[in-house]
Amino acid sequence: MNPLELLTELNALDEHSRIEAKSASEVGKSLLETICAFANEPNLGGGWIALGAKLDEHSLFRQYTATGLADPDKIQRDLVSQCATAFNRPIRVQIESGLVNGKNLLSVFVPEAAPGEKPLYFANRPLPGAAFRRQGSSDVQCTEDDLVVFYQDRRGDTYDATVIRDADLSAIDSAAIADYRRLRSEINPGAEELKWNDEELLNALRCATQEGGMLRPTVAGILLFGTPQALRRYLPLMRVDYIRVPGREWVQDPENRFETVEIRAPLLTLIRRTRAAILDDLPKAFSLPAGQLHRQDIPLIPDRVIREAVVNAVMHRSYRVQGAIQIIRYANRLEIRNPGHSLVAEDRLGEPGSETRNPGLAAVLHETNLAETKGSGIRVMRELMESANLTPPTFNSDRTRNQFVVTCLFHHFLSPDDWAWLRVFGDADLSAEEARALVYAREMVAVDNATYRHLNRVDVLNASTHLRRLRDRRLLEQKGKGSETYYIPTERLLAPWRRLQGNAPATDVVTDTSPQIAPSTPPQSSKPAPQSSKFAPQSSKAEAQSVKAASLLAENPGLPEELARAIAGLKGKAASPDLQNLADLLCRWTPLTTAELGRLLSRNDAYTHTRIIRPMILSGRLEMTIPGQPNHPAQRYRATTTPLENHS
Repeated sequence: MNPLELLTELNALDEHSRIEAKSASEVGKSLLETICAFANEPNLGGGWIALGAKLDEHSLFRQYTATGLADPDKIQRDLVSQCATAFNRPIRVQIESGLVNGKNLLSVFVPEAAPGEKPLYFANRPLPGAAFRRQGSSDVQCTEDDLVVFYQDRRGDTYDATVIRDADLSAIDSAAIADYRRLRSEINPGAEELKWNDEELLNALRCATQEGGMLRPTVAGILLFGTPQALRRYLPLMRVDYIRVPGREWVQDPENRFETVEIRAPLLTLIRRTRAAILDDLPKAFSLPAGQLHRQDIPLIPDRVIREAVVNAVMHRSYRVQGAIQIIRYANRLEIRNPGHSLVAEDRLGEPGSETRNPGLAAVLHETNLAETKGSGIRVMRELMESANLTPPTFNSDRTRNQFVVTCLFHHFLSPDDWAWLRVFGDADLSAEEARALVYAREMVAVDNATYRHLNRVDVLNASTHLRRLRDRRLLEQKGKGSETYYIPTERLLAPWRRLQGNAPATDVVTDTSPQIAPSTPPQSSKPAPQSSKFAPQSSKAEAQSVKAASLLAENPGLPEELARAIAGLKGKAASPDLQNLADLLCRWTPLTTAELGRLLSRNDAYTHTRIIRPMILSGRLEMTIPGQPNHPAQRYRATTTPLENHS
């Protein structure tokens, strides 16, 4: 595409997986990361960059304009030079220049690299962070799992085929193999593998491999057929935790935290037990079929949806990550969390075709009729939830936390109460898609672009347009910026619902039982402030710290005195590790929002999130109180590590 065609398509479709706008006046880090992502992303076919264009923030509509480049020839030379030297292999970009509205623009096409050349990465940085992939309209740093995908294309080996070298066939449970044979014979009694002995079967399924003159089990072999002792020894965190949490928020009541059931077994048995545990605990509806005298209890979420979600978590999780699958049953929803982000971009979830980390496991689950290998599981879940008149499930792939979350609301869509509530907003001329988003926002307190897409199966541009329309009608309030934009219900939206519920506790409000953190603005005093002087006695510093500590204690009831003194003693340019240590202690005292933590540490929100919270989440020292929804307006952070010995 020439520059004019590229700008036209940008305004028609917005930025997406294959198009990016850059106003860069020089070849910098951001531009090179986008080039790396376009070259690496499998099956994308490369991508286009409009250099010298940016989003017009003052326009009423989302529109990109030509800002131009002061020296396009120099940009071209620098770009070609950097693409030839900055990466582990040269990237040959195609560049076309042109004038749009009198402004110099460059159209840059980045071809996708051949499978044998991936990953492309910055030569002067360590992997995996030196490589990038394209996810939607964003460039994201690669993880270890991404590298596995690239190297897998070269060699064909996967983690589930890894041999466990200090194990032998005594780690295999013959009863688990018999279970597989039974399930397989029910589907295909004439299957040839049923005629093989156990060793031949394990070898054929890539569950055991000849090494060192003997047959040794692989990771897939232990997962599918391991004895209880072998599962404990070789894969100690390969289990499912079924957690029942009272209320709608993680650990709302410290005195009544949660109930947990741990499920550990070979995968075929694990799936059955997990499914049964969920179904036994789910709220039930009932029906009275024609001609029958006895009612039938029906799980609120269809059985097939539960099975698909559990199988998806087991089959696609990353077994390189030492962590359990968590299934959390809240008062209004079910969340299924597995380690390992999706290898498929979020905007392609539910499309035909599947990418899996564990092809050996996937093959066995397919042969026993537990899983599809065509990428149809997510589509089936959506269709079944909609046919049951339930809000469609949402899917969140979190690359930062390397986690995938499926959320199923118990809420019927649209119930008579919902219709009565939405009729109040007849002047808004709501579509069915917008009504679904409003119900979700009321139940979950927030909705973002990705969630809107999952609820309604629309593209990024349509989701943005509809959400802004609801914002303009004062039904939703916009929060955040850029990729972190989300929307919360307005009082205009919630008030009619509370009236319809007879002033019962509003379902849209998250109960917050944690201590409230007061603003850090000190109370006004009638005494004049002391004049600072470099010749003031040394005791004045200690006195000032005591005053500040006393003020913190007065403003924040329950704050430990030693913490108040530690905060008061902070230097203006305190190092990030010192601030993180204090944040650890503060979030151990009570879960805090970004703003609350920033006020206590006298840092702005951007610094607090980037330099304190995010590194602590990545290192495991902090965790979210509402996992899977990083932009949730009620999001708080709590400490996970043991208390520090010294925090002064």
